[in-house]
Amino acid sequence: MANTITSIDVFFAFVGGLLPALLWLWFWLREDLHPEPRRILLLTFTAGMVMAIVALFLEQGTNVLITKWFVFLPKWLFSVILLFVWAAIEEIAKYIAARRAALRLSSFDEPVDALIYLITAALGFAALENILFLLKVFGGHGMLAGLITGNLRFLGATLLHVVSSAIVGASVAFSFFHKEKLMRNVLGGLLFATILHTLFNFFIINSGDTNLFKILIPLWLAVVILFFIFEKIKGLKNNNF
Repeated sequence: MANTITSIDVFFAFVGGLLPALLWLWFWLREDLHPEPRRILLLTFTAGMVMAIVALFLEQGTNVLITKWFVFLPKWLFSVILLFVWAAIEEIAKYIAARRAALRLSSFDEPVDALIYLITAALGFAALENILFLLKVFGGHGMLAGLITGNLRFLGATLLHVVSSAIVGASVAFSFFHKEKLMRNVLGGLLFATILHTLFNFFIINSGDTNLFKILIPLWLAVVILFFIFEKIKGLKNNNF
C-alpha cells in the first residue's frame, strides 16, 4: 500500500537527491587549478537539472514508440534498444546543458574546463533524477527504503552520470586547440558514453542485489582512469594533438 508523501518526505528527498551530487561536485572541482566562476557553475548545474526533466518526457515518448515498433523482438533485444535510446537521450541532454550554459562562454578558456562543466551538468542531471526517485520510493515504501535507495544511487547512478559525461568532456577537451575536430570528437564521445551507459543499465536491471557491487567495480575503476585523464588534459598545450 502506497504511503502519502508528506512535506518531510519532500524535504528529505531534496536533501538526499542534492547532497550526493553536491559532494561529488565539490570533489571534482578540486581538480581544477583555475576555479570556474561560481555563477557559471550554478547555471550549468541548474541546466543539468532542467534537461533531466526534458529527458524524462522524451524517454516517455520514445518508450511508446519503441514499444509500438519493436514489440515483436526478443525481450532482451527490445530491452537493449530501449536502454540505448534512453541513454542517448540522457547523454545528449547533459551535453546540451553544458554547451548552452558554459561551453559557449569566455569562461571556457582551457581544455580541463570541458570536463568540469560536463561533470557539473551531469551532477545537476543526477540530482534531479535522485530527487524524483526518492519521492517515488518514499511514496511507495517509506523513508527507510528511500534512504537505502539514495545510498545505492550515490554509489551507482550518480557515478555513472559523472563517468559518462566525463567521456564527452574529454572528447571536447582534446579538440580545444583543434576546433575542426570538435564535431567528430563530440559524436565519438557521445557514442562511447551512450554504450557505457546502456551496458551499465542493462546489467543492473538483469542482476540480483548480490551482484550490484560487482557491477559497481568497473565504475570505480573508471573513476581512477578519470583521474589520469584529468592530469593528461591539464597538460595539453597548443602544440599537442
